[in-house]
Amino acid sequence: MGSFSIWHWLIVLLIVVMVFGTKKLKNMGSDLGGAVKGFKDGMKDGSADDKPAAPNAQVANAAGAEKATIDVEAKNKS
Repeated sequence: MGSFSIWHWLIVLLIVVMVFGTKKLKNMGSDLGGAVKGFKDGMKDGSADDKPAAPNAQVANAAGAEKATIDVEAKNKS
C-alpha cells in the first residue's frame, strides 16, 4: 500500500486519457501553463511596487498648509 509501481501509473494515465481525450488534456495543460506564467509575471510586477510612495512629501505639505490656508465654500447642487 506504500508506493505504486510503474504499471499502476501507466494504467491510471491510460484511463485519464480515455476519459478526457488528448485534445482536452492538451488544452488543460496550456491553460495551466498560462496561469503559472501570469502568476509569475504578477509576482515580478508586485515586487517592483512594494516601495512606499513618498510619505515625506505628505508631511511637508501638511506643514506648509499652515502658512497658506485656502478658504473654500461648498456649494450644494439642486
